[in-house]
Amino acid sequence: MAERITAENIIRRRMRGLYLTRRCDGLETLAHELLGLHSWFYRNVPFSALIRGADISGWKTRLTKTWLYRGTLHGVAYEDLPELLALNAGDSKEDNWFSWLSGMHGTETIREIADEIIRHMEDGVYSRTEFRKIFAGSYKPEIIDNIFSSWGGIFVCLARLGKVAFRDMASRDFDLISAEPSQSFDEVLPGLLHRYFSVYGPATLADAAWFFGIGKEDAKKLPKLPLDDLNRFEFGGKLYYCSDENTIMGDIPELTLLSGFDPIIASYTTDDRLCLPQENKSKVILKSGICLPTIAINGQVAGIWNIKKNEPVIEFFDTQPKRLKSAAFERVESIIERMSDADDESIKYFV
Repeated sequence: MAERITAENIIRRRMRGLYLTRRCDGLETLAHELLGLHSWFYRNVPFSALIRGADISGWKTRLTKTWLYRGTLHGVAYEDLPELLALNAGDSKEDNWFSWLSGMHGTETIREIADEIIRHMEDGVYSRTEFRKIFAGSYKPEIIDNIFSSWGGIFVCLARLGKVAFRDMASRDFDLISAEPSQSFDEVLPGLLHRYFSVYGPATLADAAWFFGIGKEDAKKLPKLPLDDLNRFEFGGKLYYCSDENTIMGDIPELTLLSGFDPIIASYTTDDRLCLPQENKSKVILKSGICLPTIAINGQVAGIWNIKKNEPVIEFFDTQPKRLKSAAFERVESIIERMSDADDESIKYFV
């Protein structure tokens, strides 16, 4: 890095890489560059996209919602799915996703149910409610509850194999897809690791392992991968990697809106979320694991925001100048307006 190594300069580079100080006009491009957009709540996707300048017209069908890293839901460019899902391929990783259900009810039973679900989907059955009715006469209630759990159940397993995904970004129903991985974990790992550091860097190998949900044994492979083309430096006793480019980073904005589970917070280990002051962590990341939409002042999270009953809701943790409060309200009002312009029906998902 040409500039002096400080936490502030790391944040500057991260903000640029994550399109917080530059625009990304295309929603699909943004999802590709960021390796998916976090979608625990599907409104996070348009929030994140609008903050970064992307066009969200027709957003509910332009990306594919499915389970990716650490079992979390993401909106993904469909053509990226086979590569991203390959992180779960090989070394019996496929069986690990069936292991809990298989341990409870037997491997043969779970595989038979999975095959039967696919057959019913081919015949036009897409919702958990319909599946519960169909299977109720053949299996005990506890099996039905586990298989069709509101947390995903067997659909998580099928999604991680590239066989099903949600019908659209706002739907709770599923559809068949054809995105089965054609490569192994070891084959896709080097390329995905470089993509991560190119956009999310500066970041550590521990950050990358956290982001991709890589287990301890597989994480031991990361230092052995060819990373010589990446820039690296030490800071705070950690080794950081980033793309070796001489792009002018620009200044950290005085005011920045961040989405729920924003990449600049949720994509790094707990001790490397440099924009989130420790004293504000519990106000932003709830005990349930939910990460709220936030407001950063000079690159540091200083408040939260939301949209309720079609009106901006702003809460700063400490006293802020009136002009910053007004600017934050205007930013959120702009999001409400652009949501309405993009799709008259979509705004109902944000109230």
